[in-house]
Amino acid sequence: MTQDELKQAVARAAADHVASSTPAGSIIGVGTGSTANFFIDELAKIKNRIAATVASSEATRKRLEGHGIKVLDLNEVSRMPVYVDGADEITARLEMVKGGGGALTREKIVAAVADKFICVCDQSKLVDTLGKFPLPIEVIPMASAYVARELEKLGGQPKLRDGFVTDNGNLIIDVQGLAIAKPAEFETTLNQIVGVVTNGLFARRGADLLLLATPDGVRTLTN
Repeated sequence: MTQDELKQAVARAAADHVASSTPAGSIIGVGTGSTANFFIDELAKIKNRIAATVASSEATRKRLEGHGIKVLDLNEVSRMPVYVDGADEITARLEMVKGGGGALTREKIVAAVADKFICVCDQSKLVDTLGKFPLPIEVIPMASAYVARELEKLGGQPKLRDGFVTDNGNLIIDVQGLAIAKPAEFETTLNQIVGVVTNGLFARRGADLLLLATPDGVRTLTN
């Protein structure tokens, strides 16, 4: 199977899970990225079962609305039964690195409101230790140089993402050279650096369920 076929298979499994496990008329949180896009296309097939969605990025909002799916501002929503999103890396403990698409802050906020986080990935994203994928850090523009110096002190190799501005008007620093043995602790450490909006470690609030696409079918891992 190609990587796109794996993504499509896991997106279909996620839509089936949403259809079978959430009450009709629910509000669904939707992530950002290539696998999330496949999920949106599958969600469109059951859109009559859901009341609305909350999007984690402007790109996701546009894709949802293109399918005729209602999108709400998160401030209009007090709770959601489920949030579905991909990851750039994930461990068997369901800790993740996210933000390759630059939507990490909104993804983290929407995930915080949801009762359950379902991660959808192909098997190439499952790792023993996080850090091979460059860790995205969203930063206030005026603090980018300072934050980069602080990241170097922590052993990282920071690089400003060229020509990229987040939906929040901020910048992304991608950090290479990390082997993150204690993701929850490191997530907190990074967020204490002045000028950091948030970082791409989803460990303090990781996934609750992983749907992992393999050539032999979609595996389910729980925390």
